[in-house]
Amino acid sequence: MPDKTTVPMIRARKGRDKIRMVTAYDYPTARIADRAGADVILVGDSVGNVVLGRPDTLGVTVDEIVHHTAAVMRAEPQALVVADMPWLSYHTTSEDAVTNAARMIREGGAAAVKLEGGAKRAVVIKAILDAEIPVQGHIGLTPQSVHAMGGMRVQGREADAAYELISDAKALADAGVFSIVLEGVPDVLAEIVTREVDVPTIGIGAGASCDGQVLVFHDVVGLGGGDYLPKFVRQYAGLADTAVEALARWFEDVQSGAFPGEAETYHMPAESAAVLRELTESAFGTADELMADEAMEK
Repeated sequence: MPDKTTVPMIRARKGRDKIRMVTAYDYPTARIADRAGADVILVGDSVGNVVLGRPDTLGVTVDEIVHHTAAVMRAEPQALVVADMPWLSYHTTSEDAVTNAARMIREGGAAAVKLEGGAKRAVVIKAILDAEIPVQGHIGLTPQSVHAMGGMRVQGREADAAYELISDAKALADAGVFSIVLEGVPDVLAEIVTREVDVPTIGIGAGASCDGQVLVFHDVVGLGGGDYLPKFVRQYAGLADTAVEALARWFEDVQSGAFPGEAETYHMPAESAAVLRELTESAFGTADELMADEAMEK
């Protein structure tokens, strides 16, 4: 069995081989991701959209992230498990942030947490790190800022905005994060950030120059609930269509009586079955007699 992936191991991958990170939310998907060779499993607050059917991530709670992180951990993955800190779990005070991050470690079983935002998060990050909890940063298109950004828009298209994101990335690295997710930014900006910081960058809609890539499990395997996919997603399977077809075939077999068949049916020993029939017939009558009695009563 390979060694359990740790935060220092991920940080040491900077500039070496690509980091494979996938967002998953439960036991079966974590098992699949780990078997496929994930280095990092992120229990993202995108669970609100992908699994719970909400319009955005803003309603996700700490309790929900803890719940889903614990489910992922039951798969006993070799991958490093990172829990997303939801909106308002680290925006008030450093004390609140540390308390909420600690729940994801103690109750959820994660090895690290992720939070969104740049330089303005440095104080909170340092407080969490002081509690010996590793932190992953996240800048660019940050879904928890959807209203402030005016929607899910690519960030850093203009030079001044891009320069600010470079400064944010450096501030996160200086604060002590072990890696930075770059989401929804132009490829040239991601290339510069990757070159300028000494921690791994993990891209999602940020081009090929990052030290790793992350996508949502459901998007990669075609298990999403809607028809829209972001530009940065490449779908490698169509499991939703396969599942619909499988269920439809089962429903047809149920309707026709083809299911369950012999292979799906439990049996009593023949002698026991004969005794049971004799006992019930003597007590209640045969099926024909029962039907006759019911007809008379009507």
